[in-house]
Amino acid sequence: MNKTIFEITKMDCPSEENLIRMKLDGNSSIVNLAFDIPNRKLTVFHSGEIDQIEKSVIELNLGGKKISTEQTDQTEFKENKNQRKLLWSVLAINFAFFLIEMTTGIISKSMGLIADSLDMLADSFVYGISLFAVGGTLIKKKRIAKLAGYFQIALAIIGFMEVLRRFFGAENLPDFSTMIIVSVFALIANGICLYILQKSKSKEEAHMKASMIFTSNDVIINLGVITAGLLVNWLSSSKPDLIIGTIVFVLVIQGAFRILKLSK
Repeated sequence: MNKTIFEITKMDCPSEENLIRMKLDGNSSIVNLAFDIPNRKLTVFHSGEIDQIEKSVIELNLGGKKISTEQTDQTEFKENKNQRKLLWSVLAINFAFFLIEMTTGIISKSMGLIADSLDMLADSFVYGISLFAVGGTLIKKKRIAKLAGYFQIALAIIGFMEVLRRFFGAENLPDFSTMIIVSVFALIANGICLYILQKSKSKEEAHMKASMIFTSNDVIINLGVITAGLLVNWLSSSKPDLIIGTIVFVLVIQGAFRILKLSK
């Protein structure tokens, strides 16, 4: 048995963990995967060579880099029997906030909230693919990933077009108070998702909860929308909202391409 440790610099929330799990699923040489999200580390227990595993990790463009490979005597691993239940929980939370942010974003005329809703939807796709492809064939999983990836790209492109329309046209200011309030609740929801998924790993990691929550990309986006709301009010301009919306749409498209890599 060999143990190889990877550093995954862009793995900052559980959705990236699930992307990696799906990418490596089906590799018969892998015995177990151990994720350390706070420290952005992945430990792979495997037999044989690491080359194909390393190639798959790098293909996801999450900043994967092999740190070390060594032999190990470890042969027993804890199985997380509640993983499916936990995935359903975070899927429900993410999809609920997709609906909430999309609705309030349209009503309040905030592109930041609309873009963040698509980011929530992107995470929902990852958890959904993990759930619905369980026990299915590799072809089925790839087909689902391809549909999800292209749908996500289409939504982001529509979002970009709306940003351009608002940037060059006369548009009322977004409701900054709605932006801030909804983003605060989305921030809490992301923290709950991280807590739920990490709680199942090890009780010894309790002291890491705060660092996990505040290293999450999703949470940084929420803070960005809150900041944009404050600037909209302060500057009496919709530009901060359009800027944060554009940034998040770019992140959504990057996430879509990662999902599409699962379909290859």
